[in-house]
Formats: sequence, C-alpha cells, structure tokens
Amino acid sequence: MHPRIPNPAMTVPGAMQHILALGALVKKALPAKTAALVQLRASQINGCGFCTDMHAFELKRMGESDERLWTVAAWRDAPYFTDAERAALALCEAATRLSDRADPVPDAIWDEARKHYDDATLSALVLEIALINFWNRVNVTTRQPAGEAAHAAAMRSVSERSAAVA
Repeated sequence: MHPRIPNPAMTVPGAMQHILALGALVKKALPAKTAALVQLRASQINGCGFCTDMHAFELKRMGESDERLWTVAAWRDAPYFTDAERAALALCEAATRLSDRADPVPDAIWDEARKHYDDATLSALVLEIALINFWNRVNVTTRQPAGEAAHAAAMRSVSERSAAVA
C-alpha cells in the first residue's frame, strides 16, 4: 500500500508541532499504558493499520504482555485488564462509535469511568480518545501504511513519555 499523499499533519506548516503539543499535554495526565490501550482499541475499530501497528508495537516496547495485546479487541471477555482500564476502553469504544446508538456515550459508561478517574484524568482520557480518532481519520483517508514509519513513531513516543516522567 502506498499513501495517497504525504501525511497532512506533516504537510501543513506547523500542524504537527501543535498536534503533538496537545498530545504531550494529554499524556502527562494519563497512565501511559492506559493511553496506549485506548489508542490501540480505537485504531482497531477504525481500521487504521498505521496506528494499530504503531500502538501495538509501542505497548510491546513498554513491556506489555502478549496476552493483553492479543485480547484488546475482546477486553470484555479477557481477564487481563484492570477495572480502570476496562472503564477507559468502554469509554473509548462509545466515543469512537458515536453513530452506533441513539445515546452514544450512555451514563452507565460515563459513570463507570468517573469511578476510576478524577476530572483532570477523565478530561485527558476524553482528549486522548478524540486525538486517536483524529489520527485514525487522517491516516485512513490518506492511506498511510503500517510498518517501519509506525515503529519509528512508536519508539519516539516511548522515548518522549520516558523523558516526560524523568
């Protein structure tokens, strides 16, 4: 697969810098593995090969187990996720599939997430979900391929998170 055009975030002057700046702010307020799990799940739903590849690779570099990686798409039926991660994944799925139901993000899903996250963390989670859906839409529309570029981006992301924690 070849991209239709170069990634628009890299083509529009200054766009990538501002998008990454927002992403960096959001990631400071979320557990890194929770953010990456949400990114992987939304990317699976949206069929974004670039992001699915990148975030699975990123999770693996963060020390994530194979069992958790293999079962992200079936997290409801897998014993490997914490209650907080399950709440984040449920919110991610609801906010990603906005047109699938009359009440896209039901109170039950929101209330469960609310049990596990304070205002700042829940706000960061909502923004993280919006950002990964943004990236999925850009990459799918322009057919950005999975592979080496995604792995390089994942390695940069892990390094940036490590530097932010230090």
